[in-house]
Order: sequence, then C-alpha cells, then structure tokens
Amino acid sequence: MGTFKIEGGIRLKGEITPQGAKNEALQILCAVLLTSEKVTINNIPDIIDVNKLITLLGNLGVKIQKNGAGSITFQSDEVNVGYLETEAFKKEGGSLRGSIMIVGPLLARFGKGYIPKPGGDKIGRRRLDTHFEGFINLGAKFRYNREDHFYGVEAPEGLTGTDMLLDEASVTGTANIVMAAVLAKGRTTVYNAACEPYLQQLCRMLNSMGANITGVGSNLLTIEGVEKLGGCTHRILPDMIEIGSWIGLAAMTRSEITIKNVSWDNLGVIPNTFRKLGITLERRGDDIYIPTHENYQIKTDIDGSILTIADAPWPGFTPDLLSIVLVVATQAGGDVLIHQKMFESRLFFVDKLIDMGAKIMLCDPHRAVVMGHDFKSQLKATTMSSPDIRAGISLLIAALSAKGTSTIQNIEQIDRGYERIDERLRALGANIVRV
Repeated sequence: MGTFKIEGGIRLKGEITPQGAKNEALQILCAVLLTSEKVTINNIPDIIDVNKLITLLGNLGVKIQKNGAGSITFQSDEVNVGYLETEAFKKEGGSLRGSIMIVGPLLARFGKGYIPKPGGDKIGRRRLDTHFEGFINLGAKFRYNREDHFYGVEAPEGLTGTDMLLDEASVTGTANIVMAAVLAKGRTTVYNAACEPYLQQLCRMLNSMGANITGVGSNLLTIEGVEKLGGCTHRILPDMIEIGSWIGLAAMTRSEITIKNVSWDNLGVIPNTFRKLGITLERRGDDIYIPTHENYQIKTDIDGSILTIADAPWPGFTPDLLSIVLVVATQAGGDVLIHQKMFESRLFFVDKLIDMGAKIMLCDPHRAVVMGHDFKSQLKATTMSSPDIRAGISLLIAALSAKGTSTIQNIEQIDRGYERIDERLRALGANIVRV
C-alpha cells in the first residue's frame, strides 16, 4: 500500500482547479446504460472509484472511447447482461459502493439487475432498503441470497409508474429510482426525493436524452415514462467536497489560495459554513479567493451559545465535509460542536488528531466538541493511516499544518476520491512525496 510523507508547517500559495465531482460521476456513468446511442461525458475525474466503475461498464460490454483528458464516449448497444451472474462480477461489483446504481438502468432497460453487497468507506451502516423498495414499488420482484450477499430485482414484463414516498432522502437511492422510472409505463412521483446538485445534474442529463422529469431541484419529482432514450453530451460539475477541502487547507496552513471555476451557484451553504468558523473567502467571478489567515475566530450562535455544525440532506450541510470542518476547527479561536448524524463510525479518526495535540472531546459516535488552539500550539507530526476518503484528506490537511514530518499510510483511500492530489499540492508549494 502507498504512503505519503509530508513536511508540515509550510505556507502554500497559488491557484488550484477542482476536479469533476466524484458523486455526480458515479450516477452519470451508470445512466449510459439506459440507451444504445452514444453518450459523451466531460470533466470525468481520474480517481480510483470512478475508474473502477468505468472498468465495470466495459466488462458489461459498454464500448468506451477516450477522447482526451476527462472526456469519454460510451455506447451501450451490446450490453452483456449475463455478466451480472458471473463470479467475476460478484468480486468486481462488491469492491465499489457506486456499483449499486447500475441496477436501476439495467432493470429499466433489460428487465433485471443484480448486485453483490457494495463496498466503499467503512463509516457505519449504509442501508440499501430505499433503492430496492423503490424498485418493488415500480413492479419489480426482489430476491436476496444471504449466503452470497447477492441482491437481485427482475421485471420481465417491464416497470409501471407509481406514487412513492421515500423513507429517507437517499441521494443514490433517488438516482437509482429515477433511472428506473424514466423507462417505466406511465407516471411516477417520488416524494422526499434527494435534491443535491448532482441529482439535479442527472435529471437534466436524462431530460436531454429524451426523459420527461419535472420538479428538478425540489423534493417532489414527477417522471413521465418514455419508450426509449437517446444519446447526449454532458459535463460534470466541479467537486464541491474537493472545493471545501481546499478552503480548509488554506485556512489550516495559513496560505493564500485561489480555487478556480467552483460553480458558486451549486455550493449551497458550504461557503457560509466555513465563514462561521471565521474563515475569510471572497467570490471573484466564479472563483473563491482565500487570503492568508494569521488566525480565525469561530462565531457563536445569536444567544452566545456554542456553535453547532451538523450535517443534513441538501440544502443542508453535506456530511462529506464535516471531517474537514472538524480538523479546521482545531486551530480556530473558540469552540464548536460537530454533530455527524448520518454515520456512526465517521468521527473515529479524531483519535489521530488528538495524538497530534488537538483538543477534541468525542462525546459519542456522532458528536465531538473541538476546542481550538488559535494557532498558539501547533499540531505535532505523527504516523497514521487513512480509514476512509474524507477522514484521509482531513488527516492530510492536519499533516500539512503540523510541525515536523508526518506519514500517512493506506493512501489508496485518498486516491479513491482525489485526483493526483500529491502533484497538485506540490504545485502550491507543499512538500509531499508518495512512496
């Protein structure tokens, strides 16, 4: 497994452009299965999770033509559905969380879809009930092999539109259900649908292919089924999680950084959440400029009580950035309560920050109080391992701000979500080496 060696305490400077959004790419790539015509996708991030999904599509028989950096044309006119029942697929599909979203398109177009229990970050229980209950509502029959942890849905007569209320506003669940419903007979309404910008992007892409989806951007989607979809060209948004990571990096390392082409209108509450930590960021066109910070002071609530930052479904604050906020707070002035509601194992990386000298009290699996050093005490370098993508980047930010040379092991976890991160950090002046 790879390792990063990082010399901390160096101030960085320069411009950085965010990669295409990982979470959008995983949805968009699965949607190419809905048509036999060519689909060109631009701004695809070159990261492990996305590349694994592209390989999986190729093994299913999807034709893949690389057009240049970040641009690929897909054509699913000779899909081998039989591959879904092979041992090779069980192993391949089980290594990637995003593989669950091939089920909706395959079910809609070919009448069946199978998937092994998906992998991904070990951040707590990640249920799939919303996906499969949606398929069942559309008329599919469900089966589950407990011995092999293998899920299947079949609808040989096709799917039929219906009204459904989701038990949770699952982003991947909504995406899967929408992709199944676009080829169903009749009308489907999905209430309590996720409405993240990446889900909106999926809906717009499907509409450009000939789907009929209304209510995009709200939590009530109406889908009029169509007989078939055509090809299209689609561009993936910049990755809001990476943008938040660079904001946190700039503050923690007291660096002057400009983040280019961030698609401000799709960032929601992210900029203001960092402003609550006392971080100055300016909008310059479609860029974010972060000046050098000698310190930053956490704001309190209106009544003077301790600030709480919690995750919530969009347009609330994304859970993927709570780890970043937590590490940035370790050098802020003041205290903050971090409340991670969705996953019960995502805060367990804080013991590594405590080893580095951070003042954090883990209240329970979901809540941590951070008492900021206000840069009066620098974090100390250490050796650590990356447990998941977001904790990994948080530990990397901590290492870049710390005194001494840190080692981060298991960096494949970071590579799953961040494209050539060591090269891009070195361009800003960081001393980071991959060994």
